[in-house]
Formats: sequence, structure tokens, C-alpha cells
Amino acid sequence: MSVRLATFNVENLITRFDFSGLHNQLRQDRVLRLYDVTSKEAYQQMEQARVIAATDDTRQLSALAIADTDADILCLQEIDNMPALQAFEYGYLFRMVGHGYRQKYLVEGNDSRGIDVAVLMREKTRNGEPIELVDIRSHAMLTYGDLDLFDETLAGKANSYDKIFKRDCLELDLKIGGKPLTLYVVHFKSMGNAREPGDGRLTTMPIRQAEAKAVRRIIEKRFGAERCAEMNFAICGDMNDYQEKVIVSGARRSGYEFTYQREEESALDVFSTDGFAENVVMRRDALDRWTLYHARGPEEQHLCQLDYIWLSPALAARNAQVSPEIIRGGQPYRTPFPPGQEVERYPRIGWDRPKASDHCPVVMEIAL
Repeated sequence: MSVRLATFNVENLITRFDFSGLHNQLRQDRVLRLYDVTSKEAYQQMEQARVIAATDDTRQLSALAIADTDADILCLQEIDNMPALQAFEYGYLFRMVGHGYRQKYLVEGNDSRGIDVAVLMREKTRNGEPIELVDIRSHAMLTYGDLDLFDETLAGKANSYDKIFKRDCLELDLKIGGKPLTLYVVHFKSMGNAREPGDGRLTTMPIRQAEAKAVRRIIEKRFGAERCAEMNFAICGDMNDYQEKVIVSGARRSGYEFTYQREEESALDVFSTDGFAENVVMRRDALDRWTLYHARGPEEQHLCQLDYIWLSPALAARNAQVSPEIIRGGQPYRTPFPPGQEVERYPRIGWDRPKASDHCPVVMEIAL
């Protein structure tokens, strides 16, 4: 018996219009800068028209990417609220996959923009096994002090009474065909604004390290540190950090070169160092593990993995011969693909936009 488990950051599935670009050019869409907008009313009308048109394209492409995962359980990030999730599933996913994701779970978290983690599930797996929610818990209210995680690395970045998770760690106890599976769905602290000087990844890493430690402590408290390896659990989501990357050099006209680089430190070392969990994407070739393309001008480009399915040792061992899939058909044409990895893009994909998301879904067939 198996279940297809996927994770996907759908990038800003929101129901609200943001008009802050009227007074802040850093938040103004680039197309509106081509026009001389003379009034607040004109700006709002143009922004509404732009967002509605762009959103329809984007969500069709997001749904295509999800359809290609063929997942039974889908962990999502950057969801505004339950109405947004319901509207997307009914208006877009249903048209792509038909009857499917009737079970929907979302708990409001801590993100200042209001984006949350969520889970969509079928009522049965593709093999006909029932998928049952036994319990669901949010850990959004946990503070550094609650888990004794405040240390000198966080000084100046947080206080002991601050909440650990920048969004949430959503815990779901499931039974699939009567067999247990516990999911932990997360979206860790971002690496900062790409336009800001300096290495935002290193600056913000202590916060992600604390988030990863918190997830581990939650699991160890739940199952007992000595028994975790025997349990069926998976940690899924956008973790905004990487242990390796593929440096991209060159240009579209002259051609690209791709160089593998291992990072000295990552927040995700909390999971991997002593075998607490396995990042199953590591089973793919070194140049073929990326889920996101980052560029800060032609002088700084790389491919990296930000989207993860970490399996407990028991699940990893039971599925030792299985490798996850990464769905890249929704990537824009500006994303350089290493040799042999090119895929057919979805209809209407643009150079930079529209696209399914800046992230790629990751999916794996897991035997329980």
C-alpha cells in the first residue's frame, strides 16, 4: 500500500488587492511604471485589472503543476486563507483533476502577510485506500522560551518570548488504509530581500535553525527521542535554505555552465547530521535536485533546493529504492536548465511570467 505525497509553494495564493505600490515604488508592479498614473482611483483600477488577468494565468499553471504530481496528499505554502484555498481547488484544480481534494486543512499562522501552510487530501488514495484525518495541531503559538531555544545567535534578531515559527508547524495525524502517517508542514523564515546588500541567507539562518530545532523537538516529544527512527513521519514544505547549490555562470546567448557547490552550514543540518530524517531529494543526481532558480543579476545566479520531503528513518528505509519527482513544467523560460533536464513548459508560460510558481512541486510515492 502506498500514498503519493507532495509539497508545493504556490506563491501568493491571496484574495486581497495590495495598493501599497501607489506610494511605494518598491511595491509597484513594473508594468504600471510604464504608465503615467495621475490619481489613486486610476491606479487602483489598473492594478485590479492587472492582478485579475495575471492571477488567472498563474493559477491555471499552478493547477497544471499540481495535476502533474498526481498526489493523494498535497502540502501547500503561501495560502491566504480557507476561502482562497476553496476557490482555487474548485475553480482550477477541479477542472484539471476532477473529483479529488475534498479534504482541506488550514490554520491561521504568524506570517505578517497572512500567508499560511495548508493541506489538501483526497478521500482515498489512487489505489483505493481511505485517507483519514485522526488529529490536527498547530504549533504557531510556541515561543523560543517554551522550547528553551533562545541563545546568543538570536540576540538582536528576536526575543525569548517571540514565536518560533514565522508561519506555523502544522501537525496532522493520518491513517491511510489503517496505517499511521504523521505529517509536519512548515514554511521557514525567508532569506531576506534579494535586493538588499549582503548575504541574507547567513543573516537569517539562526531563525531557521531555531525553527528546524523546534520541529525536531516537537517530533521527539511526541514519539520519544529513542523511538523516532521507528515511526512513520514526514516533514514537508518550503524551508528557505539549502545544503548545496548549483552555481550558474554564463548567459542565454553564450551558453550556461553549471557548477555544484556544497554549503558549509545550513539550518537543515539539524535534520540530517545524525540521521534524524532523510532528504529524499538527495537520491537524485547532484545537478538535478533544485526546486528554485535564484538570480540577483547575471553576476549571481544559482539553482537550489528549497522544497523538501524529509522522511523518518523507518519510512526512508522502507522506500530505499524510490526517488522523488520534481515537476518543472511550470518554470518560466528565464530559468536555465542543466543539460538533459529540459522539459516541455506548460501553455502560456512566459519568459519571467506567467508561471506556475517560482518553486517546483516535489512528489514521492511512499509505501507505508
